[in-house]
Amino acid sequence: MSSEKEPLFSAKNLKLITTPLGAQNPITIQVLGICSALAVTAKLEPAIVMGISVTFVTVFSNLVISLLRNTIPSRIRIIVQLVVVAALVIIVDQVLKAFAYEVSKQLSVFVGLIITNCIIMGRLEAFALGNKPWPSVLDGVGNGAGYGLILIIVAFFRELFGSGTLTLPGLGTLQIVPESWYIANGGFYSNNGFMILPPMALIVVGIYIWVQRSRNKDLIES
Repeated sequence: MSSEKEPLFSAKNLKLITTPLGAQNPITIQVLGICSALAVTAKLEPAIVMGISVTFVTVFSNLVISLLRNTIPSRIRIIVQLVVVAALVIIVDQVLKAFAYEVSKQLSVFVGLIITNCIIMGRLEAFALGNKPWPSVLDGVGNGAGYGLILIIVAFFRELFGSGTLTLPGLGTLQIVPESWYIANGGFYSNNGFMILPPMALIVVGIYIWVQRSRNKDLIES
């Protein structure tokens, strides 16, 4: 009997991180977590913070549930999962209020609503309850990063074309479109106010899905 252990970052384990970034992205393929993608992507900074927050909760809730998977009675597993996720969300909320209060205000109720995020509950049910801790952690990293990637892409284009700026954590608001380009200053450019309205988030996500599927024909049948 072989005593060799599977490498921590074997090809199989790495797929747990890379697959949710593309072929099994939780937003564009599984169509989960759409509400927050529409609500927090008017600016880049809250989108980045939201992505990090969801990744943190997904990773550690996967870890905890995986560690407890053999001791959780099936009939109360959803209650246990909600308690674990709620505790992690409270930690995230308090940390944001302590160290990033302005971003916390921008995210508003959507931090608390991480508790009901279908991505997190879906990974707990579909993966963490049936797998060991390390793969569960990687699965959490992959799905959280896949979620955050879409939020960042959507927020990048919405803020850039809607406000002419990019807001980054620690750097504040950066003016990307030169002031001299604006019509008011004798230039040719005007911000597209429609970009910062919620419907545009759905349109940008739709464009991303179209590009993704046009580049990968296998996704058309999924």
